[in-house]
Amino acid sequence: MKKDIEIPVVNDVYVAVVHEWNEEFLSKDWNAYIINDRDTPIETVLIVSKGYDSDIKTSTMRHGIGKVEAKSFEKIELMQEDVLKLNNEFYVTFFADDKLYEKKYIFRKNTINERALREIPVMEVEGVLVK
Repeated sequence: MKKDIEIPVVNDVYVAVVHEWNEEFLSKDWNAYIINDRDTPIETVLIVSKGYDSDIKTSTMRHGIGKVEAKSFEKIELMQEDVLKLNNEFYVTFFADDKLYEKKYIFRKNTINERALREIPVMEVEGVLVK
C-alpha cells in the first residue's frame, strides 16, 4: 500500500533571493524568486512563505504564481531587511508531467547577505540560492 505511493522528486526548480535596485523607491531591495530551470513549464505554482526563529514568527504569506515557463522565473515577494535575520521558509507546490510536486526551501537565518551572493541560474544575476 504505502510502497505503491510514488512521491516525485523536485529537480531544477529553485528559490533565490536577489538584491536589486528598485527604481520606484530608489533603493536596493531583497526580492524572492522561483526559478524553473526545467525543459518544461510548471503549472499551478503555489508558494507559502514564512519567517521564524525560536521566539519570533512572521505572518504566513500565500502566493498563487500560476504558470512558470521552462527556463524562466517569477517574482514571489519583497523581503524586508528585518526578516533576513530569521529562518525564511518557502513551501512550493506545482504540477508538471501530470504529477503534483512539493518541496520546502529554507534560507537559514543571516544567510541572505551581500557576502553570500553567487551567480543564479536562468536569471543571470547574483543572489542567494536554495536548491
